[in-house]
Amino acid sequence: MRYQNIREGRFVSRPNRFIARVEIDGQEEICHVKNTGRCRELLVPGASVFLEKSDKKERKTAYDLIAVKKGNRLINMDSQIPNRVVEEWLRKGNLLGEGAYIRPETKYGNSRFDLYMEQGKRKIFMEVKGVTLEEDGIVRFPDAPTERGIKHIKELCQCIKDGYEAYIMFVIQMKDVKYFEPNKRTHEAFAQALLEAEQAGVHVLAYDCFVEPDAICLGEPVEVQLI
Repeated sequence: MRYQNIREGRFVSRPNRFIARVEIDGQEEICHVKNTGRCRELLVPGASVFLEKSDKKERKTAYDLIAVKKGNRLINMDSQIPNRVVEEWLRKGNLLGEGAYIRPETKYGNSRFDLYMEQGKRKIFMEVKGVTLEEDGIVRFPDAPTERGIKHIKELCQCIKDGYEAYIMFVIQMKDVKYFEPNKRTHEAFAQALLEAEQAGVHVLAYDCFVEPDAICLGEPVEVQLI
C-alpha cells in the first residue's frame, strides 16, 4: 500500500482527536489525524510526522497525518490502513493460497466483520485490529477500553459454533518488536475475552509491518502472548 504526496513536518499539538497542528516548512498547518485513538505516547510536541497532501480543494484540511517517528522507530498510525494491508496480503495468496474468494465488510449476526473468505469448503471470518502502542519493544492492544472489540470477539466465537473458521489479526504498524499481548492494564475484560476466544478455536495472529514514510505492507509473524 502506497501513499502519494508525502511531506515531513513537526507535531505541535492536538486540539481534539480529529485534528492536529503541525509545522511544515516553518508554517503551522491544521491536518486531519487518521486515528481517533489516544496515541499520547506518539504525538508528543516536536515529534517528526509524515503527512499525505490531498489535492481535493473541497477538503477543510489539506493534509492527513499518517506516520510518526518515535525515537528511531517509524510507526504508521493510519487506522484505516490495516484492513487494506491485510486484504492486499491475502490476495497475494498468503494464509489461504491462490484463488481464495475474499469479500471485505461482511455482516454476520450483530457485527460487520472486516473480511469474509472462502477457499474450497472453508468459510472464514476475520476481524482486523491495528496496533500502534509500543513500550520497550512490546506491543499491546487496545490503547483505550473497547467494548466494541469485545463484541467482535464474542461474535467470532459464535462463528466457530456455527461451523465457520474465525481469525483475529493484529496488524502491528511498525517493525522490530518483541511480542504482542493484550493490554490488560487498560482493558482486562478485552484480554480475558481474547484468551477465551483462542481457547474456543479463534485463531489469534499478529504480524508486523514494513513501514516507510510513503508505504506500508504486512511483514512477518510476531509472537502472541495471551497469558
